[in-house]
Amino acid sequence: MYHARVQDEDDSSGRSAPRRRPGELAAHVLNTLAEAGEPLSPGELLELLEPAGSLSYSAVVTTLTRLYEKKAVTRTRVGRAYRYTAVTDPSALVAWRMSRLLDAEADHTSVLTRFVSGLDKRDEETLRRLLGEG
Repeated sequence: MYHARVQDEDDSSGRSAPRRRPGELAAHVLNTLAEAGEPLSPGELLELLEPAGSLSYSAVVTTLTRLYEKKAVTRTRVGRAYRYTAVTDPSALVAWRMSRLLDAEADHTSVLTRFVSGLDKRDEETLRRLLGEG
């Protein structure tokens, strides 16, 4: 189900296993939770994410826990388990990450200059339009 993969690593069977890009699983989890329209348990979410079983339950729980800590999902205890709901979309999570990375650098001007210079024409025009509205 994950289409954008990066470098290969050997898995325990000796086969080459593709790795997800950073944040790819979190974005997929958020999209799936948003599309579900109701709170999901980690097991229910796992079934929707990877019915073939190539994703582990613990990977889903870890991702949900991190998203909860970032306030991107809410959780409600039902019995012994939690059910999760998306409170933000993946683009909001990416924007939060970008802001956090920018805050880690003292020279914001240099970082922003390099970021803007790396944008394609369409994204640069979108950014200029958004800045003009502010």
